[in-house]
Amino acid sequence: MASLAEDFPDLLDTRDGPCLSLYQPTHRSHPDNQQDPIRFRNGIKALEESLQRTHPDRETRPLLEPFHALAADDAFWNRTLDGLAVLGAPDFFRVYRLQRSVPERVVVADSFHLKPLLRMLQSADRYRVLGLSRHEAKLYEGNRDVLDEVEWLAGVPRTPSDADVEERDAERAMRHYGKSGSSKITRHGTDVRQDAIDREAERFFRAVDRGVLEEYGGRDSAPLLLAALPENHHLFRRVSRNPALASAALYAHPDSISLDELRARAWELVQPYYVERLSGLVGAFEAARARHLASGDLADIGSAVVAGRVATLLIDADRVVPGSLDTATGAVSFGELGAPDTDDLLDDLAEAVLRQGGEVVVVPPERMPVRSGAAATYRY
Repeated sequence: MASLAEDFPDLLDTRDGPCLSLYQPTHRSHPDNQQDPIRFRNGIKALEESLQRTHPDRETRPLLEPFHALAADDAFWNRTLDGLAVLGAPDFFRVYRLQRSVPERVVVADSFHLKPLLRMLQSADRYRVLGLSRHEAKLYEGNRDVLDEVEWLAGVPRTPSDADVEERDAERAMRHYGKSGSSKITRHGTDVRQDAIDREAERFFRAVDRGVLEEYGGRDSAPLLLAALPENHHLFRRVSRNPALASAALYAHPDSISLDELRARAWELVQPYYVERLSGLVGAFEAARARHLASGDLADIGSAVVAGRVATLLIDADRVVPGSLDTATGAVSFGELGAPDTDDLLDDLAEAVLRQGGEVVVVPPERMPVRSGAAATYRY
């Protein structure tokens, strides 16, 4: 299964089309999940029909073969979450299981339809939980509604042996004594063993921290909660260099509580960060708009995006504005709702901002400061 956080920068790249995007809600359990592969096959038919209209001279079988293979994968359909995104292009195919339901939609265009994935990555209510002991590390991703364990990442060690921690058998077994008459403290076997255990734990914690930071650092600002016994909090915080590590913490290992309880306790700690962040973003927009350095007009935002002026773009989580952005001129055009080959203008704006190093945050509609679906704060 592909890693959305790891892949997303590549999804923004310009590639040879056509680009196929298929989204649908899915279900976690039987019998509801029995309908999911049926709906997926219907989506494949819609993709094929759209391809025949937009690319009548192109051989479509190679593009659709991996979609058909996925439809026939029974093991996959028994392990779905709440939503599904499948993206395909020449020599490219990615599948993402999503923690939020998404509307059914198929799009054939020159680029991928990414707004539902933007919501997964850029929503302000996202967080992570690092479950840590001296013997194992687990990573979870969640939002206010759901929390799931991450299929472990290659760069993050799960156990001390994964981190290539060296054993110090001799040091653990032998007894160390200071020279006769010296002022050095005599160290006995138990003390030496404990020192070795502590050093091993420190090396493991450093490796976990480094792996998580390399995997997620700079990609988003989702807070990271540490879930561990009290004695492990101090050591991990002492060695951690991750700016996303929240001061709020869970003083329990995830194995000691249910996943739903872990989610509830985590969200209770994350919610103040969430509210504070949204308030700060909206407040910054309003202050900038008073100085004519922000706008909610889509045409104005399009011109500003192409000029590289947009520092932060707020996107309404529930809005779809059929249309497109001309990335050469900044002109926006509007399409017809329901046309399968018409993408989302808000999606185009968000992608352009991300390509230029700006920040995109997907915001619940009740928190949006404008009704157009997008609110941009400018750099100048």
